[in-house]
Amino acid sequence: MPGSSGKVLCTQCDKPEGECSCEKFCVYCQSQHGIRLCEDGMYYCPDCREACELDVADKYAEEK
Repeated sequence: MPGSSGKVLCTQCDKPEGECSCEKFCVYCQSQHGIRLCEDGMYYCPDCREACELDVADKYAEEK
């Protein structure tokens, strides 16, 4: 869920993906491959993003 600035922030540190220094792993399968911040502020691997039909956070930044 994008914030008022149009950016999705990490739920742990409240920073955008490029500034986040949190340990990144998929919240479902714990994978560390291809992890991206998604629309809900949490990180997911490509397979879990596809299965849950989640968009990466960058999509929201581009729309603003």
